[in-house]
Amino acid sequence: MLKVGVLGAGHLGKIHLRLLNESKKYELVGFNDADSSNGEKVSSEFGYTYFKNLEDLIDAVDVVDIVTPTLSHYECAKKSIEKGKHIFIEKPITHTLEEANSLLALEQEYSVKGQVGHVERFNPAFTSVKHAIKDPMFIEAHRLAEFNPRGTDVPVVLDLMIHDIDAILSVVNSEVIQVNASGVSVISQSPDIANARLEFANGCVANLTASRISLKNMRKSRFFQKDAYISVDFLEKKVEVVKMKDAPNVPGDFDMILQNAEGVKKQIYFENPTVEANNAILDELESFADAIANNTTPVVSLKQGTQALKVALQIIAAFNSKNI
Repeated sequence: MLKVGVLGAGHLGKIHLRLLNESKKYELVGFNDADSSNGEKVSSEFGYTYFKNLEDLIDAVDVVDIVTPTLSHYECAKKSIEKGKHIFIEKPITHTLEEANSLLALEQEYSVKGQVGHVERFNPAFTSVKHAIKDPMFIEAHRLAEFNPRGTDVPVVLDLMIHDIDAILSVVNSEVIQVNASGVSVISQSPDIANARLEFANGCVANLTASRISLKNMRKSRFFQKDAYISVDFLEKKVEVVKMKDAPNVPGDFDMILQNAEGVKKQIYFENPTVEANNAILDELESFADAIANNTTPVVSLKQGTQALKVALQIIAAFNSKNI
C-alpha cells in the first residue's frame, strides 16, 4: 500500500480523504489544511490525522494528493516533487502555463509520476464508448450548472469547461490551431458563461458551452464522425450510439434505411453499450496507484493536464481580447 497524504480539506478534499481511507491501495497517513481551525475540526469529526506542518506530512508519505485552491497548486506540487514524492493534483493543474511547464520539468528531473484530476475521464458513460470515438469531425459539448458560490474565484472555463476540453483532447489526435470564444460575467467578477469554438489541424471542429448560472444542470457531449453519432451524458451516465452501414439488398421489415441524393442507401442501427456504475474519483485515485506500482503512464498525465490548461487559457485570452 502506498502511503498518501492529502493537502486541503475543503469540500472535495474531504471526499478524497474518505475514499483514500477506504481504498485498499493506499494507506492514509493524514492531511494538512492551511486553515488550522478547519483542520482541527475535520480531524475531530472524522478521525484523520491532522499535520499542522505541510513539510512534515510530505516527508511522511509516498504520494501527495493536492486538493487545495488552484493558486497554491504549483507551490504544493513543487515542494512535493523536490522531496521525491508522486503527486495527484486536482484540475486545473496550475494557475499559469509557466507553472505547469515547470512541473513537467520537475517531474522529469526527480523521476516521479503525476496525475491530474480530470475526473470525467473515469465517468462510466465516457469510458464505455471512448474506444468507439474514432476521428470525430464535429463535437458539441454543453456543461451547464446551477449557481454555486464555490468555484467562482476562477473563470467558468477553468471551473467547468476544462472538463470537456480535456475529454475532447483525449479523443482528437490533432493540434488546436484556432480558438474563437465569448464570455460574459453575470454574477461573478470572472465570466460565468462562455462559448468556445476550437478548430483542429485535421479539420475537426469542437463547439463548447459552459455556464454556472443555469436553471438546470446538464453535462452532455455529442461526437459526430463518419457513419456514426455518439452522445455521452456525463450527468445521467447514459450513452447513445447511432451508426450507419451499407443497406442490405433485401432490407428487413423493421430495418431503418436512408437514401441520399446520390441514391446511396444506408441502414441505421443502434448500439447500447453497458455503462457500469462506479465511483469515478476513487477510480482515478486508484488508477494512479496502479501507474506507480506498474511504472506506467498515468491515465491523465501532467502533460495532458498542461495541454488542457493551455487551451483553456487560449479561450480566456480570446474572449478577454473582445472586452478590451
